[in-house]
Formats: sequence, structure tokens, C-alpha cells
Amino acid sequence: MTQDLRNLRLYRMSMPEHECPWGLKAIALLQERGLTFEDHRLTTQAEVDSFKEQHGVQTTPQIFSDDERIGGYTELAARLGADVERPEYSYTPVIAVFGSTLLMALVLGGNLIQQFMGISICSLAMLKLMDVESFAASFVKYDLATQRWRGWGRLYPGVELLIGLGFLFNPPLPVAGWAALLIGVPGMASVIKAIYIDKLALNCACVGGNTKTPLGIISFSEYAMLTLMGFVVSFQLVF
Repeated sequence: MTQDLRNLRLYRMSMPEHECPWGLKAIALLQERGLTFEDHRLTTQAEVDSFKEQHGVQTTPQIFSDDERIGGYTELAARLGADVERPEYSYTPVIAVFGSTLLMALVLGGNLIQQFMGISICSLAMLKLMDVESFAASFVKYDLATQRWRGWGRLYPGVELLIGLGFLFNPPLPVAGWAALLIGVPGMASVIKAIYIDKLALNCACVGGNTKTPLGIISFSEYAMLTLMGFVVSFQLVF
């Protein structure tokens, strides 16, 4: 099974703030099979982006044998006849956040939609603020604005918190609405591009950088909430 694998080279993301877990799994599998390989660590986002562009790939790690690109961890495991370990996904954090915020809004009374939207956005921001570096490392994989300027990934949780607080004022602050529109519309575009154009299988950073919630409808819903509430508040359509 391994005779045709020669001059193996592994390229993986290994940054101070984020060590790619699938790169580590690839290393463990190669070592388990007693295969010699070169470990090429991509230590900056610029190196990762350059590698992806050069080889026409969307994800890392990538394993090569001579001039053949084997693929990522899943393809390597299949090539070696190993059990393929699939990413684990969970919607529990999302259910916990939106279930709790809905109950809070019901207890507080007043405008249910306003309370629910504001508290939900503040709660999502709080989860991101618990580990900003992990969030930013996950966020940059699909957010178009962060890919252009890395600093935005670190600022985003604080900005989102301020927007949520602005929504909770009575009446809501129009500036919070405009800020939500500026974030929400490009955010929806980022998710659509990542899922339907680039066809990436990533975890969503919406409930923090270390969760197992898949990038998809939940991520899109967060941005849709920001966009909808931003539109309503900016133009004072309800409140």
C-alpha cells in the first residue's frame, strides 16, 4: 500500500495562534506507518495564501509524493488504507445561545424582536471575545474582509458587541444599524463564496474559534440578523 509513496512532503499551517489539527493528524498517521517525510510548516497567513494559489488548492494540509499531489488528510488516510477520521460537528452551542437569549427576551418583555436580536448579538460577541486569537484564526479562513486585513478578525468581536448594545437602546441607535449593515452584507457574501463557490468544509467562527459548528446556515443567519436589524434600525422602520 505504501510502496508507491516516495519523497513525501507535507505542507501544513503552523502559526503561533493556530496549529492546524488535521496537519497534526497527518503527521501522526505518517509516523504510525513508519514513513519518512518532509514537514513544511506554513507559519504566516501570507505563506498559506501563496501556497494555496501556487497549487490551486483551497485547504491545508496537502501531501505530495514526488510530483503527485495526494491531497489532504482524508485522501492520505484513504491512500494508506486507514480509517478516515471525519470532522465532528455540533449544533449544541448554537441551540444554547439562541434558546437562552429567546428566554431572556421573553422574561424582559418589551419589544421581543429587538430584545432577542440585541441579546443574541451580544452573546455571540461574548463567545468570540473569550478567545479572540482562536476566533480570528478560524474567521480568516472564510471572511473576505479579514483576508484583506488580518486586524479585522481581532476587532470584529468588539465591534459586534457594540452593535448588539446599540440595538438594546430604546430606541435603538441608528449608528448601530449602519454598522450592522456594513458587516452583515459582506459577511453573507463571504459565507456564500466559501460554501457554494470555493466549496470549503470549515467550522463556523460565529460561536467562537474552538467550536465544532459547521460553516453554513448558522453563519449566514448571524449575518442575516445583522443585516435585517441594521436595515430596520438605520431607517427607523419599526422602533
